[in-house]
Amino acid sequence: MVNCCGLVSEKNEPVPLKSISVELQVRDHVASVSSCLQYVNEEERPLEAVFVFPLPADAAVCHFSARIGEQEIVAEVQDKQSARDQYDDAVSSGQQAFLLEESEESSDVFKLSVGCLSPGQKASITIVYIIELSVQADDALRFCLPAVLNPRYTPAVSAAGVPEVSSASVIPYTLSLSVEVRSSDRISKLESSCPLDPLEFLDAQHTHATVNLTAGHRFDKDVELFLYYENSHQPSAVVEAGASAAPSGSLMGDPALMISLYPEFPADVMSSLASRGEFIFVVDRSGSMDCQMHHGNDAQMRIESARDTLLLLLKSLPMGCYFNIYGFGSHFESFFPQSVVYSEDTMEEALKRVKSMSADMGGTEILQPLKHIYSQPCYPDHPRQLFIFTDGEVWNTKEVLDLVKSHVYSHRCFSFGIGEGASTALITGMAREGSGHAQFITGTDRMQPKVMQSLRFALQPAVDNISVDWTVPEGVTVDMLSPSINTLFQGQRALIYAQIKGQSSGKKEGAVTVKYKLKDQPVTNQLQFTLQPTEDTGLTIHRLAARSVIRSLELEERAEGADAENVRKRIVELSVQAGVSSAHTAFIGINKDHNQTVKGPLLQRRVPVAPMALQMDFDSTMHYSMASSNSMIECDDESDQTEAEPLKDPVLQLVSLQKATGCWELNASLAAVFGKTEDEVNNQKTAQVDGSVWATVLALIWLYAFKSDQQVEWQFVAMKAASWVRSQKPDSLSQCVCDGNALLGCQVTEDMLGI
Repeated sequence: MVNCCGLVSEKNEPVPLKSISVELQVRDHVASVSSCLQYVNEEERPLEAVFVFPLPADAAVCHFSARIGEQEIVAEVQDKQSARDQYDDAVSSGQQAFLLEESEESSDVFKLSVGCLSPGQKASITIVYIIELSVQADDALRFCLPAVLNPRYTPAVSAAGVPEVSSASVIPYTLSLSVEVRSSDRISKLESSCPLDPLEFLDAQHTHATVNLTAGHRFDKDVELFLYYENSHQPSAVVEAGASAAPSGSLMGDPALMISLYPEFPADVMSSLASRGEFIFVVDRSGSMDCQMHHGNDAQMRIESARDTLLLLLKSLPMGCYFNIYGFGSHFESFFPQSVVYSEDTMEEALKRVKSMSADMGGTEILQPLKHIYSQPCYPDHPRQLFIFTDGEVWNTKEVLDLVKSHVYSHRCFSFGIGEGASTALITGMAREGSGHAQFITGTDRMQPKVMQSLRFALQPAVDNISVDWTVPEGVTVDMLSPSINTLFQGQRALIYAQIKGQSSGKKEGAVTVKYKLKDQPVTNQLQFTLQPTEDTGLTIHRLAARSVIRSLELEERAEGADAENVRKRIVELSVQAGVSSAHTAFIGINKDHNQTVKGPLLQRRVPVAPMALQMDFDSTMHYSMASSNSMIECDDESDQTEAEPLKDPVLQLVSLQKATGCWELNASLAAVFGKTEDEVNNQKTAQVDGSVWATVLALIWLYAFKSDQQVEWQFVAMKAASWVRSQKPDSLSQCVCDGNALLGCQVTEDMLGI
């Protein structure tokens, strides 16, 4: 049996990581994150600790150092194999060494090796990374400090690659977090999923603020921060001076520019929804989906929440579109051989199958179902929209992203990370490469509102025909470093990086004109920027620009027919020059001044990441254990299919009774949702009003009167219902609404109902 914590001492003593302190510095849309890890060797022998941990997928690690006593060792970026060889040589000769490397399969997994700590010795490791903050549906900027790294499901044929990591039942270390925000825009508020001290503003303009995580926090779940600015849709251009030590003409030596583009969608555009499309829902049915959404008493199982969400989605689709549903695990299956036209019959058939969906399909292999979907021809005038639900634990993330990117012009991909520890590389990567939108459902978040927001994005017009034009004086040129952007949806922001080359003897300013179309209407933004920046901002923009170029090169390297060796060389050169991590480089630090070499055989330790043990995801042929064999968890064993429980949520009960056309039929089940008998509902009906019209008007009144707080979930259901009522052209509609209000005890107007 494989032990989840790797090799340990005979005594099985506690791991040596004692505390983590994090400093977060936010500048507008980007952040610098400094994490300090305190180690101590409590063994009687020398120790090598291996700490495998998650970082956000698009983070650029830009500093790594270690302090032992009064001695500080600052690591350098080097070719990965060379760094590994130096580390092994140093440790085997008794020198202290530190190695930080990115996983070759997934860019959000890092492995830190701390070598040759003498008995009783303390070490303080500092890792700094920079990142673009993602935008949420409510315009907040989200920062997430991941506590959990789930074991990635690895099929037997490729059991190497991703470091084996696990959660642990007890985490012996704590977290402290301090946050500083500086912005060109006024800060409205800062919220968190964890307790915070009060936000303290340091200037009258409310553009500079600090806040701390409340003391004593146990790092047992992701720490999420949500930052709100007052004018979040205002485009901006920020120029950063190059490094004085770097050669002129290089990326790090020249000034770098970052453009923020976050278009605002007017209300009339937001209200115009497409009625065509092919909607394919891809649902993870691996064993880990049989785990709870969170640790509260009322927590649903993930697969149960996915079933409820599919019910809402199926009822919300427009008549005449195409749809299909896939389930995947170690294998995959689809409800229909190919996408079918949405009708009452196909909707009912799909709902029957949704009710019996279980987390019974083994491990998590998403590549094959995606290949099958992309092999199917698209339907003319029905743009393909892919919705992928997974707890994001796969081993071949980069291969999956390459596949999505290669089909970017034939579909859009909306991805949903379910539960703590979903891979940010997989979830955000699929949405980015598929020009869609990513959502994370963590803690007590409900899945349904986030998914319905994404459905609205899928049905809304998008910003397209995006162009960027530069106006600069003679002698100056601008090189775009970011890949071209094809499409932006409501709620999406683009950060565009560029390098400013050359010098002008006269003008000190340039301009950039960003043009795009929104529902065939042209929009133009012109932004001025300085050509002579003075403020030192720590090269954050330069390093994020370098990271963007490195990611593009890594994709190019994996493409068929690429000159892989030449591209790899370019990646290593840029990574070393910029001092940022890549798949082919690592940070290496060796204490060459250590007078006394460490003697004796080394113990090796794997440090657990966080106590979310129930989130393991593995095939029944693979086994992970906790501290003892008694706590074995086998989430992915085949389980018997069980009939879904009756829906507890009244909104879902109501929605489940709606027909594909948008109407409801008058029956006892519908009356029960209103807390009435069928006779009570029938007796109040005006004689000349059709039963289905009466039932549908009642359903709409009930939703608007009693469930307005869940409107984002039932908005499409209500739109279909209102459209159906209008198509019937019923007599006495005003009287019908009046009678409905009387029956249900409320006051809702016809205008509010949209009929």
